[in-house]
Amino acid sequence: MKERKFKMPKLLLINPAKNFGSTGKIVEQIGLLAESSGWEVKVAHSVRYARISRLKSMSFSSKIGERWHALWALLLDRQGLHSTIETRRLVQMIIDYQPDLIHLHNIHGYYINYIVLFKYLASIDVPVVWTMHDCWSFTGHCTYFDMVNCEKWKSQCYECQNLVNYPKALTDRSRKNFQQKKEQFTSLKNLTMIPVSNWLGELTRKSFMGKYPIHVIHNGIDLNVFRILTNYQAKDTKKMVLGVSSNGFSGRKGLDDFVTLSKILPDEYQIVMIGLHQDELAKIPINIVGMGRTANVEELVEYYNRAAVFINPTYSDNFPTTNLEALACGTPVVTYNTGGSPEAVDETTGIVVKQGDVKELASAIMKITNNPKPSLVCRKRAVELFDKDRCFDAYLQLYDYLISK
Repeated sequence: MKERKFKMPKLLLINPAKNFGSTGKIVEQIGLLAESSGWEVKVAHSVRYARISRLKSMSFSSKIGERWHALWALLLDRQGLHSTIETRRLVQMIIDYQPDLIHLHNIHGYYINYIVLFKYLASIDVPVVWTMHDCWSFTGHCTYFDMVNCEKWKSQCYECQNLVNYPKALTDRSRKNFQQKKEQFTSLKNLTMIPVSNWLGELTRKSFMGKYPIHVIHNGIDLNVFRILTNYQAKDTKKMVLGVSSNGFSGRKGLDDFVTLSKILPDEYQIVMIGLHQDELAKIPINIVGMGRTANVEELVEYYNRAAVFINPTYSDNFPTTNLEALACGTPVVTYNTGGSPEAVDETTGIVVKQGDVKELASAIMKITNNPKPSLVCRKRAVELFDKDRCFDAYLQLYDYLISK
């Protein structure tokens, strides 16, 4: 990348998580890459999901404010419509920082009032980039709607059938939410949408956000961290079938399918699940090895290396990074044909299975372990397509183009 010979431009990244979870790590990686390319970078985030970061950052919300926001969202289906004082604080921070470009990630998460934020963004002449990690920006309620086969988001949401899923609500305000989002989110003069999968890109083009430029940029991972352990020798007597989730397996991540699968697979297989919540650990049968979320990345890399196959029986997903991590560690992937999840693999590195067909899932696992996909082929796909520096450099090219205009 060329060194800049002009005044250092300023980038502001906004996301609920700071260097935590998939979106927080993505923001961290984009920010560090931007810094190395001559940008001054700052991250604005909530207080609940914050880890030590190498980037300058600021939390503008409060734990009490976020709890109240979550409560009103639950009772009245008002995700993104509280935290008014906190968002005014964010606006003042933007005024003080004077960024040359603003990069939004998730603005749901009980920490931002999107009406306050977007009214301000519409009043300034600063380019805005919005990375879409789910479908929330163009629905009246949900982050994903494929579990209920809903297409109301294409014209007008109402009588939402997905209130039980995040952001869970006890009342239905989807019609009003849809109208308010459409009014606010389409009010900006200079907005670029970045879906992280081709699947979400197609949906966005069909939504009211389709009026803006849309560029798909796949997520990337750190290939120096997620790697084949050349000095590692597997000691497992059974073929490990691995599942990993950053936020539990209930609902859309296929917990029930893992349980059913454990009854189908022969004894030579051992299912291991990493990232279970405490209540989920109590539900799994004794023939599944389960553990909570691990903060030890090296331990996770070891499990990826030990696994004969990584499975992702997800019912709603955009572009899960766990698939990429497994490939980078030389492990083939079996995934449901859900969202952008199949985009991670090809016929040489994995198998795509019809959503919900556990028998076909079991067959795919046995097929792929009886005729193993070469580790170096899986690794090669990750290196060629999902290197974080290569993927996220597309953001820097977009930044340069937008501020040069």
